[in-house]
Amino acid sequence: MRTVLIVLFDGVQSLDVTGPLEVFAGAETFRGGSYRIRTASLDGSPVRSSSGLVLVPDQALADAAAPHTLLVPGGSGTRRPDPRLTGWLSAHGPRAERLVSVCTGAALLAAAGLLDGRRATTHWAYCDSLARDHPAVTVDPDPIYVRDGNVSTSAGVTSGIDLALALVEEDLDRDAALTVARHLVVFLRRPGNQAQFSAQLAAQTARREPLREVQHWISEHPGDDLSVESLAVRARLSPRHFARAFQAETGTTPGRYVERVRLEHARRLLEDTTDGIEEVSRACGYGTSEAMRRAFVKILGSAPAEYRRRFRPAPTG
Repeated sequence: MRTVLIVLFDGVQSLDVTGPLEVFAGAETFRGGSYRIRTASLDGSPVRSSSGLVLVPDQALADAAAPHTLLVPGGSGTRRPDPRLTGWLSAHGPRAERLVSVCTGAALLAAAGLLDGRRATTHWAYCDSLARDHPAVTVDPDPIYVRDGNVSTSAGVTSGIDLALALVEEDLDRDAALTVARHLVVFLRRPGNQAQFSAQLAAQTARREPLREVQHWISEHPGDDLSVESLAVRARLSPRHFARAFQAETGTTPGRYVERVRLEHARRLLEDTTDGIEEVSRACGYGTSEAMRRAFVKILGSAPAEYRRRFRPAPTG
C-alpha cells in the first residue's frame, strides 16, 4: 500500500487538496489496498483554505511517517510561507519516494531546495516569479504537468487531477486510472505536454462582437474555409482591416489562431476517435494528411500517427 501524505496550511487552495485526494481515494475504492491517504498540518490544527473552507488534518507533520508520495498543494498561503513548513519540507521531502506539487505548491518545494537542478512548472501566472526567485529551477510555463525523476509538478488547480491520474496509471494500470476518471467525469487523456491554455483561452477575447463571433466560428468550424478573406466577410470588414483588428484585439494573427485551433481539434480527434489520419486532416481543414503532418511536426515535434500511439487511451473491455 502506498501512503499519500497531503500537506495542509492556512491559505491552501482547497481544490489542490481535494482534486488529487479524490483521485487516490477513488483508486483505493476500486482497487483496495492501493493507497492510504493522510493529511497533515504543522501542528495538527485545522486550516482555513483560500476560499474559507476549513480543512481538518489527520495529524501533525511532526508525527507523519515518511510517505510514498508527498503532495504539496498551492494557494495564497504559499506567498509568505511559514519557515517551519519549508524547513520541514527541506528535511523530510527527500525521504519520500515521490514528491508532487499542485499549482503554486511548486514554490514551497523550490523554497525548500527540492527543485534545484530540475525542470518544473506551476500556474501560468506565477511561472515568471518562480523562475526569478529560484534560478536553479528550470521553469517550463506551458505543460499542465512536468515529471522530472521522482519529482512531479503541475500547473493550476485542476491539472492536479490530471497528474494524479497519471500517477495512478503508473502505480496500478490504465484500467484503474480510467475507472477513476470515469467516476469523476473527467478526461483521462490529457497528456502532460498539453498546453495550460486552449487556443481560445490563450488568445484574448475580442472586444467587438463581430470579431468575437469570428473567434467562435473558427473554433466550431475548423474544417471550413478560414482564410483571412473568408473571415473578413463574416466580420463585415475588409481583409486588411480585419487582420489588423483581429491581431490588435486578440494578441495574435488570424492565421496563427486558426493554426492553433485546427491543431487542437486534430489532437482531440486523434485521442478520442478511430478516424483515419486522412479523415482527421480533412475534418480539421488541413486538406491532406501531409499538411497535417507538417503542422504536427512543426509545433509538437511528432507526426500524427506517433501522437496517436502515445496519447490515445488503450481500448478497454
